[in-house]
Amino acid sequence: MNKYKLLALNTIIFTIGSFGSKIISLLLNNLYTKYISPAELFTKSLLETLALFLIPVFSFSITEAVVRYGLDRRYSKKEVFTTAITLNIIGIMPIFFTVPFIRCIPYFRHIEGYTALLMIYIITSSARALCSQFVRARGMVKLFSLDGILATLTLLIFNIIFITRHGMGVRGFMISTILSDLCSALFLFFSAGLKKFYNGKYFNKKLSRSMLRFTIPLIPTTVMWTFTGFSDQIFIGNMKSDKLFLGEDAAGIYAAASKIPNLISMLSTIFFQSWNMSAITENDSADRNIFYAKVYSAYESILFIGSAGLLLFVKPISAILINYSVFPEYRMAYIYTPLLIAAAVYTCFDLFLASIYTATKHTKNAFFSILIVCIMNIILNLKLIPLIGIQGAALATFLSYLLCYWIRIIDARYYVPFKFSASRNIFNTCALLLMCAAVIFRPFGYIIWEIILFMLIFLKNYRPLVMMCRKLIKR
Repeated sequence: MNKYKLLALNTIIFTIGSFGSKIISLLLNNLYTKYISPAELFTKSLLETLALFLIPVFSFSITEAVVRYGLDRRYSKKEVFTTAITLNIIGIMPIFFTVPFIRCIPYFRHIEGYTALLMIYIITSSARALCSQFVRARGMVKLFSLDGILATLTLLIFNIIFITRHGMGVRGFMISTILSDLCSALFLFFSAGLKKFYNGKYFNKKLSRSMLRFTIPLIPTTVMWTFTGFSDQIFIGNMKSDKLFLGEDAAGIYAAASKIPNLISMLSTIFFQSWNMSAITENDSADRNIFYAKVYSAYESILFIGSAGLLLFVKPISAILINYSVFPEYRMAYIYTPLLIAAAVYTCFDLFLASIYTATKHTKNAFFSILIVCIMNIILNLKLIPLIGIQGAALATFLSYLLCYWIRIIDARYYVPFKFSASRNIFNTCALLLMCAAVIFRPFGYIIWEIILFMLIFLKNYRPLVMMCRKLIKR
């Protein structure tokens, strides 16, 4: 099967397996905003982000190596899996001596009372990620997708039990996620027969050193990426102002608004799961650069058309995903969504370019690019939030990811010099920002301007999609 059809087939499988689960995950936001107040939603978001922040630290980001080395035919899958589990266990052990002290940091005082659950959350999430990524590395994409559906269904069931029926709020969310991850890890371990891939005698010291050299630069990269995505909520939640809406409630509303752009991230995640596999397996192919150029062009078109469509219907979509019947403060959350949608587009581009660093084993470059962005994001948050409030945080996020994109599009193409159109990207970005401005400021007749701008973006981007479809049909 040629590389284009394999990429398309994997994407279709991931779509079938992920679409339902992603939609359910988004609809869970409606449940959370109904039963959890804005201030508590900030605490929930803080705990989620802390977990994302700490997992790569304690697990050495080993799941990235599982995919990279597991797909490489030069390495034994038994050695990869056994070595990865061993390194993961070693990394997780210090968690019991470090996490309890995090609550002593002023910015993280909200996690008081959730420390034990946070530690268990990290352990079960790490176990699930290790199993699911190894299953993907073995090419078992159907099982991987099925697990995504089952994991989301169990998460939904546990949330209904612990939040809706027992009113446990944030604590109920943590317990639900822990149980869902545990069920997923056990399901994958037994259904994929992972037991036969783990044995102490398969541990390879040379491979462990190689895997750590690959993943160590990814640890600060992932940590800073997570911090960049969440720092705005920390700043909003801890800043006070008599003139602007800031504080814990504001941070909670911002957290609710940030869930809407997940519709864009959903498209990207489904594609990226299959693309990352193709990027690794096709890294040494003769027409690699042409392959990248065509896939990137189609990917760019999907993201800009999808984000423009989301902006066009952002208010009714927000009403579906955010429940403000109990806490009316959530009603205006959609106003803070437009710039976050634009930021989500560039997050997707940044991840695409990061796949080049992964495939070519230049993970240090990913670290240096996100380091610049992280510093830029902190500076922008400190400057813009006191000036324009919550919108300042959204603008800081967008500008940070835009900067990351231009750094990576220049740097990454030294390793895979694929062609791209800078003028098309600039045109799309400007049109998208005009749509954002129309939603935020709502001038007279702004709906008409939204439709016109959407059509311009569609007309500018539909051809690469048509060309890709023709290529698939022809091949």
